[in-house]
Amino acid sequence: MPRLPALLLIAFALALLPPRVALAQVRQCTAADGSRLYTDRKCEDLGASEFHAPPAASTGSTAGRRMTCARSVQDLAYALESAAGSGDANRIAALYDWAGMGSSTANRIMDRLQAAAARATVGVQTTQAGASADAPNAGGQLIGLRLEQVDANGHTPAHINFGIRRRMGCLWVHL
Repeated sequence: MPRLPALLLIAFALALLPPRVALAQVRQCTAADGSRLYTDRKCEDLGASEFHAPPAASTGSTAGRRMTCARSVQDLAYALESAAGSGDANRIAALYDWAGMGSSTANRIMDRLQAAAARATVGVQTTQAGASADAPNAGGQLIGLRLEQVDANGHTPAHINFGIRRRMGCLWVHL
């Protein structure tokens, strides 16, 4: 019987110890073909090199902040240009209106956003109803944003036309 209080005391003391947490570091790597890999192993073990994001172009107190809600078309256009210029498809995806979308459609859109993130960004223009490909601002009502880019060869122009939606007080892009 005297052993029971001692065992209870030990069990209570062990319960007060902080839990052991396994920490894993997720590494972002660039494979030889240019694709990105995410792993808990060293990039070199996979024949890849560690991915280094390009430095932020802006300076000042807002350089590290990300917009959470575009309240104006100008804010959305700036955020889209910044996200595409960063080469990170997830930053572009953060501006996308995913509401009510199925997983197969979301995967197709994410593939398009990844392709856009891989291209060099020239700029973002607003598009208006009745506009042509050569003059996206020569129409009437504002209907979207046009992401102007250059393909990997550095010469061939590419673009993606995004529509704009307002949801919950914020502006979002959609394809």
